[in-house]
Amino acid sequence: MNTPAHLLIGAAAFGKENQKATTIAALLGALTPDLSLYVMVSVSIWVLNIPPGIVFNELYFSNAWQRVFAIDNSFVLWGVACGIAIWRRSAIFVAFTGAALLHLAFDFPLHTEDARMHFWPISDWVFVSPVSYWDRTAYAGIVGPLELATSGGAAYLIWRRGVPRLILCVVVALLAAEFLSSGIWQFIF
Repeated sequence: MNTPAHLLIGAAAFGKENQKATTIAALLGALTPDLSLYVMVSVSIWVLNIPPGIVFNELYFSNAWQRVFAIDNSFVLWGVACGIAIWRRSAIFVAFTGAALLHLAFDFPLHTEDARMHFWPISDWVFVSPVSYWDRTAYAGIVGPLELATSGGAAYLIWRRGVPRLILCVVVALLAAEFLSSGIWQFIF
């Protein structure tokens, strides 16, 4: 899924009414599994001046990058962290780790050749799904509109909670980003 969708769904699922810190924790938790990708791509392209084609066609699939993705996309590591958060009865950390786990649960069936090692460190196995959120040859034309509709529903739920204006602005910006990145334009035209 696109990152904005992850943030909206994570905040809708784990954010709490009148608990700004918990909603922010859910947003951050939903972002964290993609954070290393954004940092490594940004540094590669804008600091090291590596062409995007090399970044996305070579570096992304390199063993070094895949090992980093294995860490922040591990059901095992996030599951342990969530278990500790539940045991400690920390609503903020349950929201953070729960939103990260939900991110992984949506990514797992929607990545084809760009899939991750979701069960690291127990296994290096990668599930290569026949369905993709971005590849039109793997049903992205169906997934994109569903993702956009789910994001819209999540934004509506967050809005109904009466969140503070700043969070509402973030939600609107995320929904706009999802609308622009969902591939809906390919579906319409």
